[in-house]
Amino acid sequence: MSLMGSLYLGVSGLQTSNNALNTTAHNMSNLDTVGYTRQQVAQATRSYNTISKSQSTNWQQLGLGVNYSQTRQVRDYFLDQNYRRESGRSAFYDVAYSAMEEIEDVLGESYEGHAFSIAVTDLWTAVEELSKDPTLAVNQNLFVTRAYEFITKAQAVYTSLEEYQDNMNKTVAQDVETINRYAQQIEDLNRQIAKVEGGLEHANDLRDQRNYLLDELATMASISYHEDVFGYVTVQMEGVDLVKGGLVNKISLYEDPKTGFYTPYWEMLANYSYDENGHKFLTKDALISARVFDLERPISSGLNTDIGSLKSTLLARGDHRATAQEIKDINPDGEYVENWYDNHISQSIIMNIQAEFDQLINAVVTKINGILKEAAELESEKYPNSTYLRDENGNPWQLFEQIVQDGSSCKLPDGTVVELGWTVSNIDININLRQNPTLLGFRLTDSSEDNATAEKLKFAFEEAVYTLNPNVQTPVNFVDYYKNLVSQVANSGSVFGEIMGAQTVTVDSLFNAREQVVGVSSDEELTNMIMFQNAYNASSRYINVISEMLEHILTTLGR
Repeated sequence: MSLMGSLYLGVSGLQTSNNALNTTAHNMSNLDTVGYTRQQVAQATRSYNTISKSQSTNWQQLGLGVNYSQTRQVRDYFLDQNYRRESGRSAFYDVAYSAMEEIEDVLGESYEGHAFSIAVTDLWTAVEELSKDPTLAVNQNLFVTRAYEFITKAQAVYTSLEEYQDNMNKTVAQDVETINRYAQQIEDLNRQIAKVEGGLEHANDLRDQRNYLLDELATMASISYHEDVFGYVTVQMEGVDLVKGGLVNKISLYEDPKTGFYTPYWEMLANYSYDENGHKFLTKDALISARVFDLERPISSGLNTDIGSLKSTLLARGDHRATAQEIKDINPDGEYVENWYDNHISQSIIMNIQAEFDQLINAVVTKINGILKEAAELESEKYPNSTYLRDENGNPWQLFEQIVQDGSSCKLPDGTVVELGWTVSNIDININLRQNPTLLGFRLTDSSEDNATAEKLKFAFEEAVYTLNPNVQTPVNFVDYYKNLVSQVANSGSVFGEIMGAQTVTVDSLFNAREQVVGVSSDEELTNMIMFQNAYNASSRYINVISEMLEHILTTLGR
């Protein structure tokens, strides 16, 4: 190669080293940029010039310098997959743990709550005082007052649970909107990346944005994805295509007309019906085949059904306001359905607490009313014209009344008849007894004290015959029932907290392992900077040497 041609060798070194220094500076400047992936310089040798060919000796070739091949990203596909799956699982249990903490506050175990445990204890104390002297007006007034406080605070607790459900419902709508936005952004980035990489460039920064969106999407739902040869990424969520072939399969929300709760469903899979005006709508039956999440599947890490904050929010919220009757496998329509509780209530954090809490209120209310009614009827058997514990119409006094009279009932397979309508939000204190508690009297027709009825009320609070749900075997009384309910919430929260803690460790270890691949190390980049700077200096000195040789030859020949 001529000396003039040798200058191009040095120039290729200068250009390549300069580009490499720029890439290193780009890495350093994005040291703290969220989602940024470290870029590496790929260098390649330029093609050789063959001077001569010989069968007996090696070919004589001259190199033409170095070529700046590409600036590439370094990512580990399996680390990305594992990190995104485990971060989604961590988000799932984070929502569950937060829900348990909120419920614990609502139940009154913190200064922010309703202190319902005090209401239970106060009612029990009032019953004890009543049993000592049932005819004393002070004790009667205390009994009715504590009963009023009991039902008022119970309604406050249940209302707070409903409000928390409504807040989670808003979160569902926000998450769906976010998922749709991410999906559209991924599709837009797919197009931009394909356009840029259709030439000789690599869309590294655009790929960073897309990978960041995939990270965020993975925390909200279970996703899978793959990239084709054109740079397009196809994304599946819960086994259904979300982004594919230039299209985005958007998620819509079905709003339940009774509860207002949202159910996410796939627009492209929905079989719409049309009304007489041509407006399309989705029926509940059609919703089942188009819904995004099958919430009736068992939650299991082995099945990967415990992934995503949106799914966890839907599970925790449930699909309606749960009541005590559902613990007995009676659905909201008042019909007995075998295993209704296990299949529809037990997996929902809020609905399970609502049903168990409502069961306590239902048991206390119906038990007290039943004892008062029984006392009135027993006295009437002795004295047909007795007005004991009866109002002016001859009806037995009931301390608690239904706000909206239901009157319906359901017969269980064992023959037990369950009177419906006694839900915490549908109960009030008898206004007459509240205004004049002495109407109870507790003095029999023969002017004796009705100590037997007072003792029955006391025994009702001491009788251990109640369980939280069908899966709990240990019977408890009213006071211990509430304590066990709070303990259940605390224990479940502790379990979710431990799982979340373990998941945090897993996610952090995967994040650190991935950062070793994709993250920018300032020490490593400074080392590369020194290396490329020395290479640049070496190429510069090489050019100077060739220049001096040319100058010497030209000067010598010119004489």
